[in-house]
Amino acid sequence: MIVMPKVFVAGPVSWNRLVKLDRLPEPRPHTVFARGHRAVLGGTSAGKALNLAYLGAEVTLRTVIGDDEEGRLITEVLTAAGIELIAETAPASEQHLNLMTPEGGRLSIYLELPSLTAPEHDSRALAALAAADAAVIDLADPARPFLAAARERGVPVWCDVHDYDGKSEFHQDFVDGADFLFMNDDGMSEAELLAFLRKHGQAVATQGAKGATAVVDGETYHVDAVPVPEIVDTNGAGDAFFSGYLVAHLAGADTPTALRAGAEHAARCLASPDLAPAKPGD
Repeated sequence: MIVMPKVFVAGPVSWNRLVKLDRLPEPRPHTVFARGHRAVLGGTSAGKALNLAYLGAEVTLRTVIGDDEEGRLITEVLTAAGIELIAETAPASEQHLNLMTPEGGRLSIYLELPSLTAPEHDSRALAALAAADAAVIDLADPARPFLAAARERGVPVWCDVHDYDGKSEFHQDFVDGADFLFMNDDGMSEAELLAFLRKHGQAVATQGAKGATAVVDGETYHVDAVPVPEIVDTNGAGDAFFSGYLVAHLAGADTPTALRAGAEHAARCLASPDLAPAKPGD
Protein backbone atom coordinates (compact mmCIF):
# COMPACT_ATOMS: atom_id res chain seq x y z
CA MET A 1 0.00 0.00 0.00
CA ILE A 2 1.34 3.45 -0.97
CA VAL A 3 0.22 6.17 1.47
CA MET A 4 1.03 9.22 -0.68
CA PRO A 5 1.62 8.02 -4.22
CA LYS A 6 3.97 9.76 -6.59
CA VAL A 7 2.50 10.01 -10.07
CA PHE A 8 4.30 11.27 -13.16
CA VAL A 9 1.99 12.65 -15.86
CA ALA A 10 3.08 13.49 -19.40
CA GLY A 11 0.72 15.02 -21.91
CA PRO A 12 -1.25 18.02 -23.11
CA VAL A 13 -2.69 21.05 -21.34
CA SER A 14 -4.67 23.82 -22.99
CA TRP A 15 -6.54 27.05 -22.49
CA ASN A 16 -10.14 26.63 -23.61
CA ARG A 17 -13.10 28.81 -24.44
CA LEU A 18 -16.24 26.92 -23.36
CA VAL A 19 -19.44 27.96 -25.12
CA LYS A 20 -22.75 26.58 -23.80
CA LEU A 21 -25.46 25.96 -26.39
CA ASP A 22 -28.94 24.44 -26.25
CA ARG A 23 -27.84 21.98 -28.94
CA LEU A 24 -24.84 21.47 -31.20
CA PRO A 25 -25.11 23.40 -34.49
CA GLU A 26 -26.56 21.75 -37.56
CA PRO A 27 -24.34 21.63 -40.69
CA ARG A 28 -25.98 24.60 -42.44
CA PRO A 29 -25.48 28.38 -42.42
CA HIS A 30 -27.39 29.89 -39.47
CA THR A 31 -27.06 31.90 -36.26
CA VAL A 32 -27.28 30.57 -32.70
CA PHE A 33 -27.13 32.29 -29.32
CA ALA A 34 -24.91 30.97 -26.54
CA ARG A 35 -26.30 30.31 -23.06
CA GLY A 36 -22.94 31.43 -21.66
CA HIS A 37 -19.20 31.22 -22.19
CA ARG A 38 -15.98 31.31 -20.19
CA ALA A 39 -12.24 30.70 -20.54
CA VAL A 40 -10.75 27.90 -18.41
CA LEU A 41 -7.88 25.46 -18.12
CA GLY A 42 -8.34 22.33 -20.23
CA GLY A 43 -6.46 19.33 -21.57
CA THR A 44 -6.59 15.71 -20.46
CA SER A 45 -3.25 15.83 -18.63
CA ALA A 46 -4.27 18.96 -16.75
CA GLY A 47 -7.49 17.19 -15.76
CA LYS A 48 -5.63 14.13 -14.49
CA ALA A 49 -2.97 16.15 -12.67
CA LEU A 50 -5.55 18.32 -10.88
CA ASN A 51 -7.72 15.37 -9.87
CA LEU A 52 -4.76 13.28 -8.72
CA ALA A 53 -3.55 16.19 -6.60
CA TYR A 54 -7.06 16.65 -5.16
CA LEU A 55 -7.00 12.99 -4.11
CA GLY A 56 -3.69 13.34 -2.29
CA ALA A 57 -1.13 12.22 -4.86
CA GLU A 58 2.21 13.95 -5.30
CA VAL A 59 2.05 14.92 -8.96
CA THR A 60 4.70 15.92 -11.48
CA LEU A 61 3.33 17.09 -14.83
CA ARG A 62 5.57 17.31 -17.87
CA THR A 63 3.85 19.24 -20.64
CA VAL A 64 4.27 21.84 -23.37
CA ILE A 65 3.13 25.42 -22.67
CA GLY A 66 3.33 28.46 -24.90
CA ASP A 67 5.29 31.61 -24.15
CA ASP A 68 2.09 33.65 -24.17
CA GLU A 69 -0.66 34.97 -21.91
CA GLU A 70 -2.57 31.67 -22.12
CA GLY A 71 0.58 29.87 -20.98
CA ARG A 72 0.89 32.12 -17.96
CA LEU A 73 -2.74 31.45 -17.03
CA ILE A 74 -2.23 27.68 -17.42
CA THR A 75 0.89 27.78 -15.23
CA GLU A 76 -0.86 29.79 -12.53
CA VAL A 77 -3.74 27.32 -12.16
CA LEU A 78 -1.54 24.21 -12.11
CA THR A 79 1.06 25.49 -9.67
CA ALA A 80 -1.64 26.83 -7.34
CA ALA A 81 -2.90 23.24 -7.06
CA GLY A 82 0.50 22.08 -5.77
CA ILE A 83 1.55 20.32 -8.97
CA GLU A 84 5.25 20.18 -9.84
CA LEU A 85 5.29 21.54 -13.37
CA ILE A 86 7.97 20.66 -15.91
CA ALA A 87 7.05 22.93 -18.80
CA GLU A 88 8.70 22.74 -22.19
CA THR A 89 8.20 25.99 -24.06
CA ALA A 90 6.52 26.48 -27.43
CA PRO A 91 5.68 29.74 -29.23
CA ALA A 92 1.94 29.33 -28.54
CA SER A 93 -0.14 27.37 -26.03
CA GLU A 94 -2.68 24.77 -27.06
CA GLN A 95 -6.14 26.33 -27.30
CA HIS A 96 -9.58 24.86 -27.99
CA LEU A 97 -13.06 26.18 -28.65
CA ASN A 98 -15.50 23.75 -27.02
CA LEU A 99 -19.18 23.92 -27.97
CA MET A 100 -21.18 22.18 -25.23
CA THR A 101 -24.79 21.21 -24.51
CA PRO A 102 -26.50 20.58 -21.14
CA GLU A 103 -26.78 16.85 -21.99
CA GLY A 104 -23.01 16.50 -22.36
CA GLY A 105 -22.70 16.89 -26.13
CA ARG A 106 -19.44 18.49 -27.17
CA LEU A 107 -17.63 19.67 -30.28
CA SER A 108 -13.99 20.55 -29.61
CA ILE A 109 -12.23 22.74 -32.19
CA TYR A 110 -8.44 23.02 -31.99
CA LEU A 111 -7.42 26.66 -32.37
CA GLU A 112 -3.71 26.21 -31.60
CA LEU A 113 -1.59 23.06 -31.31
CA PRO A 114 1.95 23.61 -29.99
CA SER A 115 4.92 21.80 -31.47
CA LEU A 116 7.93 20.79 -29.38
CA THR A 117 11.20 21.09 -31.30
CA ALA A 118 13.94 21.11 -28.63
CA PRO A 119 13.11 19.79 -25.13
CA GLU A 120 15.14 21.52 -22.42
CA HIS A 121 14.14 19.57 -19.31
CA ASP A 122 14.48 15.90 -20.26
CA SER A 123 16.89 15.05 -17.43
CA ARG A 124 14.56 16.58 -14.83
CA ALA A 125 11.55 14.82 -16.34
CA LEU A 126 13.30 11.44 -16.46
CA ALA A 127 14.36 11.80 -12.83
CA ALA A 128 10.77 12.48 -11.79
CA LEU A 129 9.60 9.54 -13.89
CA ALA A 130 12.07 7.17 -12.25
CA ALA A 131 10.87 8.19 -8.77
CA ALA A 132 7.18 7.68 -9.58
CA ASP A 133 4.88 4.86 -8.49
CA ALA A 134 2.94 5.17 -11.75
CA ALA A 135 3.45 6.94 -15.08
CA VAL A 136 0.41 8.42 -16.80
CA ILE A 137 1.32 8.91 -20.46
CA ASP A 138 -1.41 10.74 -22.35
CA LEU A 139 -2.16 10.94 -26.07
CA ALA A 140 0.28 13.50 -27.49
CA ASP A 141 3.41 13.22 -29.61
CA PRO A 142 5.63 15.08 -27.07
CA ALA A 143 4.59 12.49 -24.44
CA ARG A 144 5.19 9.45 -26.64
CA PRO A 145 8.92 8.94 -25.77
CA PHE A 146 8.00 8.45 -22.11
CA LEU A 147 6.28 5.15 -22.92
CA ALA A 148 9.64 3.50 -23.53
CA ALA A 149 11.38 5.54 -20.83
CA ALA A 150 8.92 4.34 -18.18
CA ARG A 151 9.28 0.72 -19.25
CA GLU A 152 13.08 0.98 -19.14
CA ARG A 153 12.83 2.22 -15.55
CA GLY A 154 10.28 -0.36 -14.44
CA VAL A 155 7.54 2.21 -13.78
CA PRO A 156 3.98 0.94 -14.52
CA VAL A 157 2.44 2.77 -17.47
CA TRP A 158 -1.19 3.95 -17.41
CA CYS A 159 -2.67 5.27 -20.65
CA ASP A 160 -6.04 6.77 -21.48
CA VAL A 161 -6.81 6.30 -25.18
CA HIS A 162 -10.22 8.03 -25.01
CA ASP A 163 -12.36 7.13 -28.04
CA TYR A 164 -9.98 4.56 -29.55
CA ASP A 165 -11.69 2.64 -32.35
CA GLY A 166 -9.38 -0.37 -32.42
CA LYS A 167 -7.62 0.81 -35.60
CA SER A 168 -6.10 4.28 -35.13
CA GLU A 169 -2.36 4.28 -35.77
CA PHE A 170 -1.89 7.42 -33.66
CA HIS A 171 -3.18 5.55 -30.60
CA GLN A 172 -1.34 2.28 -31.18
CA ASP A 173 1.91 3.03 -29.32
CA PHE A 174 -0.12 4.00 -26.26
CA VAL A 175 -2.30 0.88 -26.47
CA ASP A 176 0.75 -1.37 -26.85
CA GLY A 177 2.78 0.42 -24.19
CA ALA A 178 0.17 0.51 -21.42
CA ASP A 179 0.32 -1.82 -18.45
CA PHE A 180 -3.14 -0.52 -17.58
CA LEU A 181 -5.42 0.96 -20.23
CA PHE A 182 -8.39 3.33 -19.97
CA MET A 183 -10.80 4.37 -22.72
CA ASN A 184 -14.40 5.39 -23.28
CA ASP A 185 -17.12 3.68 -25.29
CA ASP A 186 -17.44 6.29 -28.06
CA GLY A 187 -15.33 4.48 -30.64
CA MET A 188 -16.66 0.92 -30.48
CA SER A 189 -19.90 -1.03 -30.19
CA GLU A 190 -20.59 -2.66 -26.84
CA ALA A 191 -19.57 -6.08 -28.15
CA GLU A 192 -16.37 -4.74 -29.74
CA LEU A 193 -15.51 -2.88 -26.55
CA LEU A 194 -15.86 -5.91 -24.30
CA ALA A 195 -13.83 -8.05 -26.70
CA PHE A 196 -11.08 -5.42 -26.76
CA LEU A 197 -11.00 -5.14 -22.96
CA ARG A 198 -10.67 -8.91 -22.66
CA LYS A 199 -7.89 -8.97 -25.24
CA HIS A 200 -5.88 -6.35 -23.37
CA GLY A 201 -6.47 -7.94 -19.98
CA GLN A 202 -5.84 -4.87 -17.78
CA ALA A 203 -8.32 -2.27 -18.98
CA VAL A 204 -11.27 -0.08 -18.02
CA ALA A 205 -13.88 1.54 -20.26
CA THR A 206 -16.06 4.39 -19.02
CA GLN A 207 -19.59 4.33 -20.43
CA GLY A 208 -21.14 7.63 -19.39
CA ALA A 209 -24.45 7.25 -17.58
CA LYS A 210 -24.11 3.45 -17.80
CA GLY A 211 -21.06 3.48 -15.51
CA ALA A 212 -17.85 1.64 -16.34
CA THR A 213 -16.63 -1.86 -17.15
CA ALA A 214 -13.23 -3.35 -16.33
CA VAL A 215 -11.47 -6.53 -17.33
CA VAL A 216 -8.59 -7.35 -14.99
CA ASP A 217 -6.70 -10.66 -15.06
CA GLY A 218 -9.51 -12.34 -16.96
CA GLU A 219 -12.31 -11.20 -14.64
CA THR A 220 -15.01 -8.76 -15.78
CA TYR A 221 -16.36 -6.12 -13.39
CA HIS A 222 -18.93 -3.32 -13.70
CA VAL A 223 -19.82 -0.28 -11.65
CA ASP A 224 -22.91 1.89 -12.08
CA ALA A 225 -22.56 5.64 -12.44
CA VAL A 226 -23.05 7.55 -9.20
CA PRO A 227 -26.16 9.77 -9.48
CA VAL A 228 -25.49 13.50 -9.63
CA PRO A 229 -28.40 15.76 -8.59
CA GLU A 230 -27.25 18.51 -10.97
CA ILE A 231 -24.59 18.11 -13.64
CA VAL A 232 -22.72 21.40 -13.78
CA ASP A 233 -20.00 20.57 -16.33
CA THR A 234 -18.96 17.31 -18.00
CA ASN A 235 -15.39 18.46 -18.75
CA GLY A 236 -12.85 16.39 -16.83
CA ALA A 237 -15.24 13.63 -15.72
CA GLY A 238 -13.29 10.91 -17.50
CA ASP A 239 -10.01 12.18 -16.08
CA ALA A 240 -11.60 12.28 -12.62
CA PHE A 241 -12.72 8.64 -12.95
CA PHE A 242 -9.23 7.64 -14.08
CA SER A 243 -7.66 9.48 -11.13
CA GLY A 244 -10.02 8.01 -8.55
CA TYR A 245 -9.33 4.51 -9.83
CA LEU A 246 -5.55 5.00 -9.98
CA VAL A 247 -5.20 6.43 -6.47
CA ALA A 248 -7.38 3.66 -5.03
CA HIS A 249 -5.36 1.03 -6.92
CA LEU A 250 -2.06 2.41 -5.61
CA ALA A 251 -3.52 2.32 -2.09
CA GLY A 252 -4.09 -1.44 -2.47
CA ALA A 253 -7.79 -1.51 -3.41
CA ASP A 254 -9.22 -4.43 -5.35
CA THR A 255 -10.86 -3.80 -8.72
CA PRO A 256 -14.49 -3.35 -7.52
CA THR A 257 -13.32 -0.86 -4.86
CA ALA A 258 -11.16 1.04 -7.35
CA LEU A 259 -14.06 1.21 -9.81
CA ARG A 260 -16.31 2.58 -7.10
CA ALA A 261 -13.68 5.18 -6.17
CA GLY A 262 -13.49 6.24 -9.82
CA ALA A 263 -17.26 6.54 -10.14
CA GLU A 264 -17.57 8.53 -6.91
CA HIS A 265 -14.87 10.99 -7.91
CA ALA A 266 -16.31 11.40 -11.41
CA ALA A 267 -19.61 12.39 -9.75
CA ARG A 268 -17.79 15.05 -7.70
CA CYS A 269 -16.29 16.42 -10.90
CA LEU A 270 -19.64 16.48 -12.72
CA ALA A 271 -21.03 18.62 -9.91
CA SER A 272 -18.13 21.08 -10.27
CA PRO A 273 -17.64 23.83 -12.88
CA ASP A 274 -13.94 23.01 -13.26
CA LEU A 275 -11.73 20.10 -14.36
CA ALA A 276 -11.46 19.00 -10.73
CA PRO A 277 -13.66 19.78 -7.73
CA ALA A 278 -12.51 22.50 -5.38
CA LYS A 279 -10.98 21.33 -2.11
CA PRO A 280 -12.91 22.26 1.04
CA GLY A 281 -11.94 25.75 2.10
CA ASP A 282 -10.80 26.85 -1.38
